[in-house]
Amino acid sequence: MNVTRHFSDTRTDEGRVRFLVLSGRVALVAEGQGWQSSTLHDTLDDAALVLATLPRVGDDLYRRALDDLDRRIALEQAA
Repeated sequence: MNVTRHFSDTRTDEGRVRFLVLSGRVALVAEGQGWQSSTLHDTLDDAALVLATLPRVGDDLYRRALDDLDRRIALEQAA
């Protein structure tokens, strides 16, 4: 059974960034007013790298998304 796991979900006034884990792969879903991007990656690092290249993701949303991702990874490693 394929289950999608929401790894992190960041929302600001600018938009939303989600890192989803499904079947060992990572989906990056970013969206804002009038735009959306959805990509599939082998690792969280690859997805975070692609997030950095999305032109509609501003500095604040990018920074918060990475902070949320780092926090989630730290929680996973501590468990």
